Amino acid sequence: MADTDEPMVVDGGSGHTCEWEGRWNHIKKFLERSGPFTHPDFEPSTEFMLETCKILVIGAGGLGCELLKDLALSGFRNIHVVDMDTIDVSNLNRQFLFRPKDVGRPKADVAADFINRRIPGCCVVPHFKKIQDLDETFYRQFHIIVCGLDSIVARRWMNGMLLSLLVYEDSVLDPGSIIPLIDGGTEGFKGNARVILPGMTACIDCTLELYPPQINFPMCTIASMPRLPEHCIEYVRVLLWPKETPFGDGVILDGDDPEHIQWVYQRSLERAADFNITGVTYRLTQGVVKRIIPAVASTNAVIAAACATEVFKIASSAYIPLNNYMVFNDVDGLYTYTFEAERKENCSACSQVPLDLHFSPSSKLQEMLDYLTESASLQMKSPAITATIEGKNKTLYLQSVASIEQRTRPNLSKTLKELGLTDGQELAVADVTTPQTMLFRLCFTS
Repeated sequence: MADTDEPMVVDGGSGHTCEWEGRWNHIKKFLERSGPFTHPDFEPSTEFMLETCKILVIGAGGLGCELLKDLALSGFRNIHVVDMDTIDVSNLNRQFLFRPKDVGRPKADVAADFINRRIPGCCVVPHFKKIQDLDETFYRQFHIIVCGLDSIVARRWMNGMLLSLLVYEDSVLDPGSIIPLIDGGTEGFKGNARVILPGMTACIDCTLELYPPQINFPMCTIASMPRLPEHCIEYVRVLLWPKETPFGDGVILDGDDPEHIQWVYQRSLERAADFNITGVTYRLTQGVVKRIIPAVASTNAVIAAACATEVFKIASSAYIPLNNYMVFNDVDGLYTYTFEAERKENCSACSQVPLDLHFSPSSKLQEMLDYLTESASLQMKSPAITATIEGKNKTLYLQSVASIEQRTRPNLSKTLKELGLTDGQELAVADVTTPQTMLFRLCFTS
């Protein structure tokens, strides 16, 4: 803070002190002079970072709160934040921008209000929406995007969006169309930070194998021999929900909808009572449905600091950014290392050519569907498959709309040949993991 005898500039509208002499001296030491570790192309300047650079933070949870604080205190003034969640009591132990009075309010709104109120001159614009509700025009306005997400599906969707914004001229990537993506993730006492330059470095889908598989309980256990409260919740989620369709045919269970979670919670309690199992709570129910992993505040702080540092380096061009993956672990002591994740030539998201799908003409469509969902390099959630057959665009299978799923379900038991598919056929596959339709080429095997 400035000494009391230093001049201050006050915002006439709010009464907040917006600027004072020496406020950014700690930042200017990095931005206005070169040094042994500065980037070869570094040109001393503070204007872009402090005045112009526009940052998008995705997620206002444990990582997001830390990111907003770090970025604002680092001198970034134009920040947007997107989050679809509302504040729950359980958030208050680590998401420090929120207070008990904020419970039930949108995280994005409260986080933005807090930062704007506490850090004069910084303008955080909230968006209480899903990332899928915002279009290309919205994302194209930012210089850097930072993710503080707890969902791999959301990460992949964001990755796909930035890849779709790339511009190629005669198969040569236009560097001006690249929006760097800084991604942070935490899991208990472990975390990671990575720098992705879409179209140049390894993207999210290039490294899907690095993400831990979801924990799934054996079907026989949850159906007939439950022993844990989680088994009861999984029984309701996997078996009862699609059977009873409590909110209508085709309505997918939404872990962020309180009415959905309450229904699952009540049925789980009934299931638990039948087997004398205790421990089913609303919070546990939501955790199982959303696959929530317990968070540690100190890990969030470390990973957010690493991500904010990378944003600073890229925005200022003062230092060479991380290349390109940092792993952090403080389970037993402190351990961290970095490595370069290599780009995959046949990545389904960032390669420029359709991927080959190798199947026999006698293979059933169900086998193709299983491959798309179970392959470690694809990991789709609910792929919709379409193809042009005899000059007509035909939906072979679509799961997300109940009426179409029912109509196309018989196709799953048909062979690819019976469906009219041919060798070299181009297939279009849409999935929730990407905003863009992916193209595959069917290659028949003998």
